[in-house]
Amino acid sequence: MTDGRHRLAVIGAGPAGLAASLAAAARGIRVTLIDAGVTAGGQFYRRPAPGLHARRPGALHHQWRTWERLEEGLARHLEAGTVEHLADHHVWLVEPAGTGEGGSTAPGFAVHALPGPLQERSVVVRADAVLLATGGYERVLPFPGWTLPGVVTAGGAQAMLKGGLVVPGRTAVVAGTGPLLLPVATGLAGAGVEVAALVESADPRAFARRAAALAAQPAKVAEGARYAAQLLRHRVPFLAHHTVVEAHGEERLDAVTVAALGPEGRVRSGTERRIRCDTLAVGHGMIPHTDLAETLGCRIDGLRVDVDDEQRTDVPGVWAAGETTGIGGSALALAEGHIAGRSIADRLSGTAPHPRTTTRAIRSRTRLRAFSAALDTVYAPPAHWTDQVGDDTVVCRCEEVTGSRIREAVADLGAGDVRTVKLLTRAGMGWCQGRMCEAAVAGLAGCELTPARRLLARPVPLGVLAGAGEEPDD
Repeated sequence: MTDGRHRLAVIGAGPAGLAASLAAAARGIRVTLIDAGVTAGGQFYRRPAPGLHARRPGALHHQWRTWERLEEGLARHLEAGTVEHLADHHVWLVEPAGTGEGGSTAPGFAVHALPGPLQERSVVVRADAVLLATGGYERVLPFPGWTLPGVVTAGGAQAMLKGGLVVPGRTAVVAGTGPLLLPVATGLAGAGVEVAALVESADPRAFARRAAALAAQPAKVAEGARYAAQLLRHRVPFLAHHTVVEAHGEERLDAVTVAALGPEGRVRSGTERRIRCDTLAVGHGMIPHTDLAETLGCRIDGLRVDVDDEQRTDVPGVWAAGETTGIGGSALALAEGHIAGRSIADRLSGTAPHPRTTTRAIRSRTRLRAFSAALDTVYAPPAHWTDQVGDDTVVCRCEEVTGSRIREAVADLGAGDVRTVKLLTRAGMGWCQGRMCEAAVAGLAGCELTPARRLLARPVPLGVLAGAGEEPDD
């Protein structure tokens, strides 16, 4: 890829990254698609490894035809040489090219990635523009017993099923809040797992209050109705406005206690019930991945990357699309990715943007953003979830920091933000750098969850930092 044409680095091969890559490549831009996965598709289109010989890989997905169109488009561009796909490449830094080797003042960007499972060396991809389509990660909220073997995140259970065709146990409870719980519960039930209960903390009255916004997306409502029908067919008990209070077990999980929530989001005393299970798949929504955007200096609005109508960030040459700009699902990610790809192609080629060419995507984006905003209010975690975090409950697993230490840092030592709590307790200083526990620490500290600006987006070997990156083979 050294023909002098404009080059775009797309980081993330999920729905947004794929849509942007295809839109930009179709307009003459050379695209390097960089992704940590061994195959394209991201978490949403995760599929079984070829060696598993799955006869119906689309059985665990909806919108499978959409994936087939994306896959076919990617294959055409790969064959034509207009897209290069760097799979199993883990991006740890994006920087303006002028700050790279020897103080070069070359324009564009340098994308640093660790290839392969060993991740012992780094390669550099040079590009005129960058699209951040880095997705999101699960919000983890602790409760007594959540570290027991058998307790997994909802997304983790789904990944095991989609990618490995394995189930985490024989009897499962699916709990938390958010639309992800529905496909997880139905997927497990369809795979032969006894789903003892689907425990959703959202108040049904919240759906009624957002009925108009939700009804504006009839396809999404129909999708939810199909999941509900599958739950009925598998006879999965549905406990609305309930939450998990505690997970029980010695060597591993053997039961959970759930309870009803009152109007203010507090557990109603006397409503507790114990459910036998060997698996608890629990999730409380998603948080955008903004690490790379933060290192580039992009403006962050709350927890998401701020973008304009063309999906441009406030850093020239950097676009963002998909969950990193706000959690909204695959359809919204596809629309944003398409808009970003068209915008990048126009900007790099010096062609004035033609809004009418993306009218359909823009309209879809507007409707889906409104729908997602309504869901955010419906599926908010229980207001008083911290009441269930005991003093001996581990909050930061990496550093084994308990609830009592965090509360002491706030009450006795005056900590008023996540960073200060981190310095006083080491919560968030472990391998995951707070990605698992930041939301919990912020909740216990009673402060706002804000992105923690990190120098590097992932752990990097010291030898890599000491040496110069390699250019990938053309």
